[in-house]
Amino acid sequence: MDGYEEGSGGGPAGPEGPEGPEGLGRPEGPVGSPETVPEAPRGTALDAPPGTAPEAPPGTAPEARVGIAGLKLGYQIAAACALALITVASCVHIGMLFFHVAPSNTLTKQHGDVVDAWVYPEFEQNWKLFAPNPLQQNIAVQARAELRTADGGVRTTDWYDLSAQDGAAIDGSLLPSHTRQNELRRAWDFYVGSHDAQNRPVGPRGQLSEHYIRRIAHMRLDRERPGGEGDAIARVQLRSRTTNVRAPKWSEEKVSPKPVYRLLPWWPVAPGDLPLAGAEGTTR
Repeated sequence: MDGYEEGSGGGPAGPEGPEGPEGLGRPEGPVGSPETVPEAPRGTALDAPPGTAPEAPPGTAPEARVGIAGLKLGYQIAAACALALITVASCVHIGMLFFHVAPSNTLTKQHGDVVDAWVYPEFEQNWKLFAPNPLQQNIAVQARAELRTADGGVRTTDWYDLSAQDGAAIDGSLLPSHTRQNELRRAWDFYVGSHDAQNRPVGPRGQLSEHYIRRIAHMRLDRERPGGEGDAIARVQLRSRTTNVRAPKWSEEKVSPKPVYRLLPWWPVAPGDLPLAGAEGTTR
């Protein structure tokens, strides 16, 4: 039998022929030609000129911007102005509070009224920064009343130690009243801070402090029922009793144990000074 088959193109048939094992799966084409590379689709990175960034594939949405950057130009300007205004106001507020609680200095001496106008009454602070000395005195607030008796006479009561009453109510209490702890003390601090040594009001807050502490004294004395049947409170008077805290045994500091009194003038009272009571609340 011949070693050539018809239609083989003259090539030998057998293991080395086109139908042999090594010829299986070869792409058709001239012998020795490079393998065929599939053509890249149009519009891909292969078509882009050298040195240029590839374009985004069709149908891909651009990345959305968030925050202020996503607003229109007009809204961006408005938002930037609002943020700047808030920042400036915050800095001014913090600065005013700092000078309010800071020790006395040149700025507060010259512009203290501006600082007080900003702080009071909404942002009042009852503490001081860099306090040089802790409190070394005990201050007791006392009150007495002048009664108009039922027979038309006038009688003055003894002094009632309002601070001692608050202390006795707080001592040993697991849940002490916030009013008992702070109302009278803050009212007295308010009065002293808005009056001079002669009890003359300093600034517009002086009159307000007088009304406030007078009303507290009137209510507290009315609860004590100092008069008899038909007696009414006509005037009230307050005073403070200040005593120095004793120095420790190891200290050489000498302090006077003698109390110092500050006597306030007599203040007439009206039915309106006793809230929710009226004239009937002052009559016994």
